[in-house]
Amino acid sequence: MENSLFDKTFRDSQGNIVIAQPPNLPLLFGITAAVLSLMVKSGNIHIGVDAIAFGCLFTWAWQELFEGVNYFRRGLGLLVLIGVIASRFFNNF
Repeated sequence: MENSLFDKTFRDSQGNIVIAQPPNLPLLFGITAAVLSLMVKSGNIHIGVDAIAFGCLFTWAWQELFEGVNYFRRGLGLLVLIGVIASRFFNNF
């Protein structure tokens, strides 16, 4: 039996449909640091938590892109990776 595009896109190796999963450590730290960087607008603390947010979200996106359980999760990783890099690029202008 050949898997359909739907199965490859949304099902994991056990056949479960996976769209969302419990957050892992990089995502938890990334979201927390991103919220903190929005609360602290300037100074060394802002620079530090902003760097932590970028690093954690980049790591999470990279892991999803290359180790995601299905095509949807890998695509989500790609979109977040592009978004994180683009935000870094456009914030410098």
